[in-house]
Amino acid sequence: MARQRASHIILTMKGHAATLSVPDHPRVARGTLRSLIADAGLTVEEFLAALD
Repeated sequence: MARQRASHIILTMKGHAATLSVPDHPRVARGTLRSLIADAGLTVEEFLAALD
C-alpha cells in the first residue's frame, strides 16, 4: 500500500511503474473487481487462490 486518498487505496509493486487504485468500500461491484484483478495481471483463479 503506497497511500490512501479518501475512499481509495493506491497499491504499488517494486519494479513496476503501474499503480492500482482499489476502492475501500464494504462491497465492490462485480465488474469493478474483475477489472481490478485483470489490471493486477491475475486471473480470477489466481486471485481466489491468493485469498486462501
